[in-house]
Amino acid sequence: MPEVDKEPVKLVLYVAGETPKSLAAIRNLEKICSEHLAGKYKVEVVDLKKQPQLAREHGIVAIPTLVKELPVPIRKIIGDLSDTQKVLVHLSVEE
Repeated sequence: MPEVDKEPVKLVLYVAGETPKSLAAIRNLEKICSEHLAGKYKVEVVDLKKQPQLAREHGIVAIPTLVKELPVPIRKIIGDLSDTQKVLVHLSVEE
């Protein structure tokens, strides 16, 4: 039975400008989403160099940090997201 009403996974990636780690995290997240979450996700990239106040407001202590906001529970993973399996398991994302 298809899950039509299932809400998309909402991911927020916090980066600091265009550092190599930030760019790698963006690339890796795009790859993970296209391969494992096709059509079932929304991604927002937040540059903390442009909006530094959001780091404190959102509890971000290291960058890059990926936050899965929806569906709950909220989960965070720090790093460049190069280990696809670790990211999928840590964020409890079902394929």
